[in-house]
Amino acid sequence: MFVPEPYVPAAFSLSAMVIWGTSDFSGGVGARRANAFLFTAVVHLSGVILIFAVARLFHAPFPARGSLLWSLAAGSIGGISLALFYRALASGKMGLTAPVAAVLGAGIPTIVTAFTQGFPGYRHVLGFVLAGIGVWLISRTEDGAGRPEGLGLAVLAGIGFAGFYLCVNQAGSASALWVACCSRFASLVVTSVFVLAAKQLSALPRTVLGIAIFTGCLDITGSALFVRAAQTGRLDTAVVLSSLYPAVTVVLARFFLHEHFSRGRTVGMLAALTAVPMIAG
Repeated sequence: MFVPEPYVPAAFSLSAMVIWGTSDFSGGVGARRANAFLFTAVVHLSGVILIFAVARLFHAPFPARGSLLWSLAAGSIGGISLALFYRALASGKMGLTAPVAAVLGAGIPTIVTAFTQGFPGYRHVLGFVLAGIGVWLISRTEDGAGRPEGLGLAVLAGIGFAGFYLCVNQAGSASALWVACCSRFASLVVTSVFVLAAKQLSALPRTVLGIAIFTGCLDITGSALFVRAAQTGRLDTAVVLSSLYPAVTVVLARFFLHEHFSRGRTVGMLAALTAVPMIAG
């Protein structure tokens, strides 16, 4: 279907959003049945194989040294962040941890852009306030139950995702396929080091292995689409639209896992999700 040129960046971003939301759900399910870093390493390996084959098939030009280094930096940060995120999804409620990571991942690059390009606008500021309220409602203690499991990991993952976005943006106009491939290769190396250092290398059950391969193919596809969105439009817009992925994860979690939340945390989740598009420029 033909997409008018002004809407091409948004189409890339929203496509990445749907794919990332689905891959996060499947990744969270798979990580519940295996070590998060081992599972993530398999996710990265399958993604590298797929995107390398596609890049070679289309004869995409290999990136220059500067773009290559920024891609590797993005992958190193993103690899650890994704493993932490899967662990957060596996240990807590997906509908709570996913929005926290999304708000931080979208908000930090937008703040950086504000310092480099000027005041973001009152709509941005209102979005930041709403996001803060949402995160507070999600993370506050209710009835002595304590902090939701996985929240701290979700915060760390969100900060890491922000670093990934910023580094990918620095890779410039290099081939999106190779940027995604090189960054994912770095992610594979980093997570593999963690797996080997912790002596957690073991065979994954066939079902979990299949989930990891499926997740890896989805995730790398979303990453390539995000790179194209950032290259064809504004970084903050690409980040914010792509960061709507928790909406997909939440819907899938409620439909397949029957997750339920208290009223306060439900409001917080909705506030966090509502804040994401408001942060856009």
